[in-house]
Amino acid sequence: MKRLFLLLLSLAALVPAAAEPPRLVVQIVVGSMRAGDLDRYAAGFGEGGFRRLLREGALYTDCRYNFLLTTTPATLSTLATGAQPSMHGVIGESWMDCTTNRLVHLTDGRSGDGGYQLIAPTLAETLRRCSPESRTATVALDPAAAVVLAGRTGDAYWIDEEQGEWCTSLYYAPRTPDWLTDLNREGANIACLLSAWKQLHPQSAYHNTRHWDIRLTIDAKRTQPLAPGRRFTPRTYAERLRYTPAGNSAVLNLAKQIVVRQELGKDDAPDLLNIYLDASRRLNEVYGPESIEVEDAYYRLDRDLADFLELLYTQVEPERCLVVLTSDHGTSDAFDRGEEPVERFNAQQFRVIVNGFLNVRYGTGAWVQRYQDRSLYLNRNLIYERNLDLGKVQNEVAAFATQFSGVAHALSATALTSGYFGSGYAMRMQNSFFPRRSGDVILNLMPGRIEEQEHLCSASGSMYAYDAQVPLLFCGAGIAPHRIRREVDAADLAPTLARLLEIAEPDASEGAPLPEIID
Repeated sequence: MKRLFLLLLSLAALVPAAAEPPRLVVQIVVGSMRAGDLDRYAAGFGEGGFRRLLREGALYTDCRYNFLLTTTPATLSTLATGAQPSMHGVIGESWMDCTTNRLVHLTDGRSGDGGYQLIAPTLAETLRRCSPESRTATVALDPAAAVVLAGRTGDAYWIDEEQGEWCTSLYYAPRTPDWLTDLNREGANIACLLSAWKQLHPQSAYHNTRHWDIRLTIDAKRTQPLAPGRRFTPRTYAERLRYTPAGNSAVLNLAKQIVVRQELGKDDAPDLLNIYLDASRRLNEVYGPESIEVEDAYYRLDRDLADFLELLYTQVEPERCLVVLTSDHGTSDAFDRGEEPVERFNAQQFRVIVNGFLNVRYGTGAWVQRYQDRSLYLNRNLIYERNLDLGKVQNEVAAFATQFSGVAHALSATALTSGYFGSGYAMRMQNSFFPRRSGDVILNLMPGRIEEQEHLCSASGSMYAYDAQVPLLFCGAGIAPHRIRREVDAADLAPTLARLLEIAEPDASEGAPLPEIID
């Protein structure tokens, strides 16, 4: 009997104890970070920021968004809900409501209704529902980013457009917290702004060569001539935060305040902190991923991240804290990077030509209401007034659109609603389609093509790898460091975190928990 007891005891010792759920999950989303940027710029990083996460964490090298419109509102909503845009309903910052023919903004009503435009519940909402004692907080420069990551619950903070100070809305809090008021009064954000943006490292340390607004060292030898004029001149404090590395510094500074003042991770009820680093996206849009400005911003972000992690791990043990690093999307090459600029897609010209086509087919009229985010909205009232078949008109316009320079594919709302596409470009277009909000015709531009806009030399919003592929890294909470080279869907993140937190998955989640993490 004694021998049997000792045998059972020894067998029990071989069974690993169940891992406790993390007390705090910190989700860091870096705007427009390509999948390869962590390795590309690794030599310029210090030991305590990105390198620490790479050294101690599990990195998925091939994480992708599996839909067409890889714009920030749509991708952040997917990270928050685990659903595709066809399920969560966010297809951009604004859209035409086909039932009312009015323009709807994602943040409409945020002072009273919060993130009601996001149909699917977020991970933060689910955590609060399953664990009412848990705390959730979200910080971003732009309100749209904060609203979609937070959803309808918890705390959400963003930059006031006029004053450049941190604010929230009545929906999330009856009044601004005293500590946040004090932080604004102290001018914390203004202190982050650089009087002169100078390069952080010697010129020889940079991979990129193009530059406009960054001040190079006096002895630096320019490998390319300085472009005439500035790329972008910020007019307000808020714009200076969005279009300089100071924006990322301000976001992480507020995140540190939230960790300390709200005592995140201090009890057994798990907490969630969402951090979106907007400035990285804006810098890529204005300067392009080949610029010294973007590279230098990553090096400065690395220092800020190291400071944040140092503070974080003094508040919560690394074994009970999970840091997740990913991106909202990548970005295209700058259209003017080569000797001959890549032709850009002229949306206004496209609208005029399509309207002219319909004038010839069905008589003079204002047939096109709006073009936005690869969606062409037709005047359905006019179509019905002239007793035309909406599906037929949509299909004709889609067929005509493929003849336009820069358009690779075009599908009508009728085709996307009535058909099922299980693979390829059509599947990704269908994953981005939400019937009540999407346009009558959806476009996919050719690889490398972006829309023609002022101060925009690089952009996202396509299904191609440079936009859809992003890093995904898990660090802490007992997860062993390694690299996983299989393809995974960005929609898998929310259900994976839900499983680690031991709560239900967000209701509309379509992703699958990642076995390398939960096992």
